[in-house]
Amino acid sequence: MSTAIEITGATLRHGARTIVDGLTLSIPAGEVLVVTGPSGCGKSTLLRAIAGLRPVDDGTIAVAGEAVTGTSRDRAMVFQDDALHPWRTVRKNILLALTLRGVPRSRRRAEADRWLGEIGLDDFADHLPRELSGGMRQRVQLARGLAGAPRAVLMDEPFGALDAQTRRSMQQLLIRTLTAHPATVVFVTHDIDEAVLLGDRIVVLGRAGEPVRAIVDVPEPRTSSSANDATRTAVAAALVSPTAAAVHPPAAQQKATA
Repeated sequence: MSTAIEITGATLRHGARTIVDGLTLSIPAGEVLVVTGPSGCGKSTLLRAIAGLRPVDDGTIAVAGEAVTGTSRDRAMVFQDDALHPWRTVRKNILLALTLRGVPRSRRRAEADRWLGEIGLDDFADHLPRELSGGMRQRVQLARGLAGAPRAVLMDEPFGALDAQTRRSMQQLLIRTLTAHPATVVFVTHDIDEAVLLGDRIVVLGRAGEPVRAIVDVPEPRTSSSANDATRTAVAAALVSPTAAAVHPPAAQQKATA
């Protein structure tokens, strides 16, 4: 089950420096929202705030109508670094998520094996993370994150360190997995093509002191349709020039700084 996320006037600072300034944004249940922008614009900081890994300095972030004040099993974080427990096998990494979710012991092994099948790693269940390729480790991290049945999945450039072919494979795996296990997703990336492929909407953050540059709908999400070409062009223009946001203006005067 997915959940709505409401960000209202959220300000995030590192010391005296404002990173995100007064951001207001509604993310409907089940939406895949992609966040992009220049390096250092606050994408990861925002994601961590939604996850409850850091507080907001002003404003609020609410998930399912409740203010975020800390971490929750309902919100899973997927990092660029796989963050797997190196001493646990692939199966045991997934079993950990099922245990924390409260799945009865009698069902855990079968459910873990089902996830192994979904990510195509049946033959690697007893391998340690160090024995896997980068793409395989990211598959395990994705399965572990979703095995906990979160209502929101927060993904911080999870495929950024992968080669092009493995990245495309992981994008397709994510699409299939979210079709089978719907969740609200906030996905951070620097890659425009990845943003257009995965997102229902794309938010382009600005640098420090700048408002959100653009919020652009993707007409046909999770497809390679030419109908999405205008979205790709709008996002690319917004990344280059703050004035490009005038073509695809953000709603409700949503504002962020880098």
